[in-house]
Amino acid sequence: MGNPDPGKDPRPVLCKVIAVFLLLAGATALTVWLVYRPHKPRFRVVGAAIYDLNATAPPFISTSMQFTLVTRNPNKRVDIIYDKLSAYVSYRNQQITPPVVLPPLYHETKSTVALSPVLGGVPVPVSAEVVNGLVMDESYGVVNLRVVLLGRLRWKAGAIRTVRYGVYVKCDVWVGLKKGIVGQVPLLGAPPCKVDI
Repeated sequence: MGNPDPGKDPRPVLCKVIAVFLLLAGATALTVWLVYRPHKPRFRVVGAAIYDLNATAPPFISTSMQFTLVTRNPNKRVDIIYDKLSAYVSYRNQQITPPVVLPPLYHETKSTVALSPVLGGVPVPVSAEVVNGLVMDESYGVVNLRVVLLGRLRWKAGAIRTVRYGVYVKCDVWVGLKKGIVGQVPLLGAPPCKVDI
């Protein structure tokens, strides 16, 4: 029984095998990412209706609004699954409607989906600045509102689903609104929404 041959140490071979495996795994992950890399969904407000806007009982505001949002999945190979999604309206960075939970949404590749949530219906406490601003803007006939969507989404490519990611959608809209007019209101400006994931 002699000493083992020092030239037969298995560690260098094991290190090479691990390095080759990691290199192949990295190349595979990069290829999959390049083929399936998901693009953010696109959102845009295309319609608005104001059924009630009562700012006469400070510090509360009561409103009922409906916004039609169109969302587009621009991906060719990746579906989007919205597990949790809620919407509310803000004015001057203050929430003026309570959050409304939207139903789960499965968004297939290259498809467009319309959402039309009715928001509001419950008085919300706001600052005097918000009440005064709304009254003033309403007298001018133009009100700048922000529709906000918050939630979680997953990307799905074939049988593969990613972890959940937070999604934050901000849609700034300018609506034509005059005191006493209810129902459909003109959209005076509605640029594409900003989507953060």
